[in-house]
Amino acid sequence: GTGSNILSALQDLFWLSKSKVEKQLQIISVLQWVLTFLVMGIACTLILMYILCTDCWAIAALYLAWLVFDWNTPKKGGRRSQWVRNWAIWRYFRDYFPIRLVKTHNLLTTRNYIFGYHPHGIMGLGAFCNFSTEATGVSQKFPGIRPYLATLAGNFRMPILRDYLMSGGICPVNRDSIDYILSKNGSGNAIVIVVGGAAESLNCTPGRNSVTLRNRKGFVKLALRHGADLVPVYSFGENEVYKQVIFEEGSWGRWVQKKFQKHIGFAPCIFHGRGLFSSNTWGLLPYSKPITTVVGEPITIPKIDNPSQKEVDFYHSIYVDSLIKLFDKYKSKFGLPETEVLEVN
Repeated sequence: GTGSNILSALQDLFWLSKSKVEKQLQIISVLQWVLTFLVMGIACTLILMYILCTDCWAIAALYLAWLVFDWNTPKKGGRRSQWVRNWAIWRYFRDYFPIRLVKTHNLLTTRNYIFGYHPHGIMGLGAFCNFSTEATGVSQKFPGIRPYLATLAGNFRMPILRDYLMSGGICPVNRDSIDYILSKNGSGNAIVIVVGGAAESLNCTPGRNSVTLRNRKGFVKLALRHGADLVPVYSFGENEVYKQVIFEEGSWGRWVQKKFQKHIGFAPCIFHGRGLFSSNTWGLLPYSKPITTVVGEPITIPKIDNPSQKEVDFYHSIYVDSLIKLFDKYKSKFGLPETEVLEVN
């Protein structure tokens, strides 16, 4: 009757509203991370400097004193917070794209690991969501394994940002930090290194599956020195969420990017995603394209205190072959044609 029709209409309206609210929460969750990635460090530094010049200078002075005392914490495994890693905002972040984590093999808690994450993309969104939050269930899929996402050491010199990053289990990608985690933090540790780094980000664009790996062998040498198993990881869709202006080799644009990369550690990219209110406009929000991160089979690595270049090259070649096989095995399952080839530079 009429009552049933009204009730049905109200139910439809309720679910429509709920869907819209969830979509807005997803957008907000991604926007806060993008702003964190781009401006939080600089903004917090400027705010701290400003407070030092006001009547509240004592607050800033106390924080700076704490910063000096706590300066080496990032190099010693950081200060992760399961509470932060389990925030509901990360689940909205996950669902915006959506992001998935695929496990292919079990990992032993008696071993340590170095995950090679590919490709970098513009912001490494899949790496962050999968390994610095619990949104995709990394702790349930790999019980007893503690992931540490490694990023630029310069981020840990920024006030407030450093603490925010550490709470998610993020650490500096330098030898001191990695040596500590792999030698003085017990077993069951997995350091996630985005191997291609800034150089790889310069070539990421939708429709292209390219990794910078041929001459990246430092992570293999670290694995040999600590006897940490290597695990190839590939994120299908990481390059699809932003569009970028690619400068050709030899152009002035690429020259500027390489200078920044050499002296500062990151390469400025000219990129865009969608707008805040419409997917048909340009903005800083990534496009909502699915990202599927596949964790491959671990490669058993012996412990060699001083590995020779020949030994490094041998295990590096095994790693490259394993990554290519992982890509070829799963590419058709995640929307790529069988003819697609992983470009290894």
